[in-house]
Amino acid sequence: MDGDVLEATRAIIPRLRPAEVQVARAVLDDPSFAVTATVTSLAERASVSQASVVRFAKSLGFAGYPSFRVELAQEVSRRAIELERSNIAEGELNPSDSPAEMVAKVAFHEARTIEQTGRMLDLEALERIARAIADSERVVTFGVGASGLAAADLAQKLQRIGIMCLSSHDTHVQLVHAALADARTTAIAFSFSGGTIDVLRAVEIASDAGAFTVAITNDTESPLAAAASATLRTPAREATLRAAALASRMAQLAVADFVFIRVAQLRYPDLDAALSATRAAVNTQHLR
Repeated sequence: MDGDVLEATRAIIPRLRPAEVQVARAVLDDPSFAVTATVTSLAERASVSQASVVRFAKSLGFAGYPSFRVELAQEVSRRAIELERSNIAEGELNPSDSPAEMVAKVAFHEARTIEQTGRMLDLEALERIARAIADSERVVTFGVGASGLAAADLAQKLQRIGIMCLSSHDTHVQLVHAALADARTTAIAFSFSGGTIDVLRAVEIASDAGAFTVAITNDTESPLAAAASATLRTPAREATLRAAALASRMAQLAVADFVFIRVAQLRYPDLDAALSATRAAVNTQHLR
């Protein structure tokens, strides 16, 4: 299994059988119970058969339930230490939280998301993607909603170092950019779910046109990942009060930064000239 067991459990739910989904929900609802639960007790809690519990563990890549429980125990222990270090009792956001508690919890979630994203990043894929961008004649980015913000952020950064990069919040314009791609183009798509139709369609068109395509998504087995030439994962934890949306955005922006900095390293000889030129162009727009 790649990554933390609870995050992996959340990510795999769309591909599980109904009975296995019930097991996953039982584990996510009460990880501390699952750490000490036998196959029988977890099956009873999830209202499924013992075989379903075993299949659930194997779906995550474990040899069986005992190895799953060992990994879960380690993660629950790590999380308890992280919560204590962050001086919060529990990580979920609640309507009753004071402003101070809310700020501490959001900071905890976002910091943890960035750390986890960096730890789980496929460095070989990162290098392949960065070199493709550095060598491209043109880059295009796709994304809608919050993912569109991450796509625009990466495009703006690449433009500042002299890379021709097109980005638009209009999905029809994104399709136009995809249709005009060719073998000298790198197309980068952001979608946390990996199932956003507009983004998937843009990647398919760009791929058909010969572009090197990149998926930045939470689900490495999603349709978007399957359609792309290379994939970078953006893990994020779910929580109440839309904390998952905050975490997914932070993960996407972190990956955008990882990609940008590596591209900048690869283009280092030209970096100073590009930054100086773009900085000079905007400096006159500042009051001081």
